[in-house]
Amino acid sequence: MNEYLQIGAKALRSAALNDDAKHFILNNAKLYGILRKAANRYIGGESLVETLPKVIYANSEGYKCSIEFMGENVRTESEADEATIEFINIVRHIENRNLDCTIALDLSHIGLGISRELGLKNLIQICDAAKRGGIEVIISAEGTDMTDAVLETYITANKDFDLLGITLQAYLYRSRNDMQELLKTNGRIRIVKGAFETPPGYSIPRGSELDAVYLSYVDDLLSHRHKCSIATHHHDIQQHAKTMVDHYKPSKSNYEFESLYGIQSEQLLALKEEGYMTKLYFVYGREWYLYLCNRIAEYPLNIFKLLEDITL
Repeated sequence: MNEYLQIGAKALRSAALNDDAKHFILNNAKLYGILRKAANRYIGGESLVETLPKVIYANSEGYKCSIEFMGENVRTESEADEATIEFINIVRHIENRNLDCTIALDLSHIGLGISRELGLKNLIQICDAAKRGGIEVIISAEGTDMTDAVLETYITANKDFDLLGITLQAYLYRSRNDMQELLKTNGRIRIVKGAFETPPGYSIPRGSELDAVYLSYVDDLLSHRHKCSIATHHHDIQQHAKTMVDHYKPSKSNYEFESLYGIQSEQLLALKEEGYMTKLYFVYGREWYLYLCNRIAEYPLNIFKLLEDITL
């Protein structure tokens, strides 16, 4: 059964990266409406206006939050600039409402795929806006073709903005060396397993080896008193990470258990009720096709939840 689930997950991740499929769905009103019902389980909405009430409610329940405007690989400078304006708008709403909330973004969404100069320029604009309100900005993970550019941009910008953090993908073999460089920076390091398809030999397959590597990175961060986000829905990893937190006793601002909105929320609730720092990660926008595919790919049996959602 596990073999078939892995085949299904691979197919879904490949589908997520198919631009033709994405554009067909986004431009077919009927199909878009059907699949949007499934996406609603995992997204804050298609706009910030839809998402903010959910963030406000989560804050009231004791969760820290993160907001990301979905999108990546913009093709023109004007699209990158428009996305940058939207991220600055998120920052202003967080500041004006005094929310316990960070923002997250893909650098390719603000122009890194067009040029490194454009991506850095727009990131600095966002960081300048966030700095005034003391708001943390976390750079999300992208495909292996972007890893060098993402890390170099982060390291450059972090020199002037220590509230800028980065996501490290545990499944990449290169991450062991990358971690040593990132530990020299001040920004929060967010540890994820990794969800993108990679060329052969680039990444560790899902399983016990990857779980152990993931936990080794958590240990690195906690033992170095470095700010970190433990971003996983894996129950056993969360339990082992709890033991590490209890051992190292980091300050409340130095660590957090992070979960995506709509996924295994009962586990994050249990962590919160036990007194651990927790964060709910909200995404919004019309670019939810890739996000939906990746959420189902993480556990392909979620396809049955999709079928239930679209028939309601």
